[in-house]
Amino acid sequence: MKIIINGACGHMGRAVAAAADASGIAVTALVDPCAPAEDGYFRNIRDFAGDADVIIDFSHHSATPGLLSYAAERSIPVVLATTGHTPEELEAVKEAAGSVAVFRSANMSLGVAILAGLAKKAAALMPDADVEIVETHHNRKLDAPSGTALMLAEEIKKARDGAFVTCGRSGMSPRKKGEIGISSVRRGNIVGIHEIIFSTGTESITLKHEAHDRALFADGALSAARFLAGKPAGLYGMSDLVAAED
Repeated sequence: MKIIINGACGHMGRAVAAAADASGIAVTALVDPCAPAEDGYFRNIRDFAGDADVIIDFSHHSATPGLLSYAAERSIPVVLATTGHTPEELEAVKEAAGSVAVFRSANMSLGVAILAGLAKKAAALMPDADVEIVETHHNRKLDAPSGTALMLAEEIKKARDGAFVTCGRSGMSPRKKGEIGISSVRRGNIVGIHEIIFSTGTESITLKHEAHDRALFADGALSAARFLAGKPAGLYGMSDLVAAED
């Protein structure tokens, strides 16, 4: 398999390149606006006209529309691993999925996919429990709450009619029925911790996932790329990957 890495000079781009090299996967282009003037590097993805089976994107959400346009023109599937997309950018994702295979996930961890399934089940079995999500990341992370926290909240909402998200709290407003609270912590060099707390008046259950190394997300992105290669146009996610591995 041959891949293009978009956002190749960032932490995750470098991790994907290292994981690809260890797995014997060919990287045909390393794309980044800050790319050095060296063979194999490109500052604009449109400067690359070579072969590739999949694009893995760990750049910035603002680059998504242009990336998808390039992918659709060349019929190259895309693994989108960026977060923080605007509604307009998400609409561009849906549109592109009509002509090329797109895999989008706010988190490339299999463990997080399992966590999301457990959270949805717990929300259904404990319909009156208060739900709080606490996400912790390194102090350089740009978006808050994390895309993973929002993804987990969306899974919980599937089991709860009328549920809604509240990000952070201040002032004199009590908790409302159906509220899913999300709190964001930024400190040190934390890779990623997500906790989901279900509390009734008599008991609490906490579901937790902790990422110890960014290589986890790189390996997940490569698994997604293998899954996506050769797939027909459409929008895919971690649930599709998990189902394919059952």
